[in-house]
Amino acid sequence: MKILRTPDERFLEAEAASFPPHYIEVDGLRIHYFDEGPRDGKPVLLMHGEPSWAYLYRKMIPVLVAAGHRTLAPDLVGFGRSDKPAQRDDYTYERHVRWMTRWLETVELQNVTLVCQDWGSLIGLRVAAENQDRFARIVLANGGLPTGSRKGPMVFRLWQAFASHSPWFPIGRIMAMGCRRPLSREAVSAYEAPFPNRRYKAGSRAFPGLVPSRPDDPAAAANRRAWEVFAKWEKPFLTAFSNGDPITRGMKNVFLKRVPGTVGQPHTVIRGAGHFLQEDKGEELAAVVADFIQATT
Repeated sequence: MKILRTPDERFLEAEAASFPPHYIEVDGLRIHYFDEGPRDGKPVLLMHGEPSWAYLYRKMIPVLVAAGHRTLAPDLVGFGRSDKPAQRDDYTYERHVRWMTRWLETVELQNVTLVCQDWGSLIGLRVAAENQDRFARIVLANGGLPTGSRKGPMVFRLWQAFASHSPWFPIGRIMAMGCRRPLSREAVSAYEAPFPNRRYKAGSRAFPGLVPSRPDDPAAAANRRAWEVFAKWEKPFLTAFSNGDPITRGMKNVFLKRVPGTVGQPHTVIRGAGHFLQEDKGEELAAVVADFIQATT
């Protein structure tokens, strides 16, 4: 496996708006993460999706730290400051679940509150289902856990085709299109920073095609097993979806119907936010998470 590593100087501008980097090696890959707040605070794990990185959570981390939480935001392999396998075939759903599980074990997190969005939910929910003893509660924001039993919305199928075939794949502009509020020049630059050229974008192009879209998808059986866990999950489970995301609209209802831990929770709609609600309303979402933790501790 050929591995690419984005030069550190690419992140100089982003560093002014984010946090000191931390690194752990897993299976020969360097995984980057932010780690802020008191080490004895209740840990909050913030998992990003595609094509973003931990920078997405820069507005939320200070709010959670102020509430007394140790707040960690890793970069998925292929994104941010984490190492980037160079070939699309290097990226599989199972490998990402394994890499993030080993990262979680190495950091030795327990009593975790998972906050996940986009691919952060596809991976994070699997990690939680397969490591139940490490997780205390879950906040799902604009995400899901597909098994291939339903055809995705047309907007997502168009996105899959674009990611797979378009010669033009502008990460900063893609992020901006997923937000309701305009992104600053600095933010666009920060989202483009991990990708000096097209060779570094194999993961961001591969991810849309890895979403299970048929019952016999390679990841479908494992996701069905995860759903069996969540059908019995009585730990607190909160949905906090935005009202402006055409990709995940309606997905929260599946969890409200099937996950016992959702019963009686103060499920929230984040208004005025798009797919990347951490950008549009990060401070508001962080306050929802902090209040949820306090109410369920």
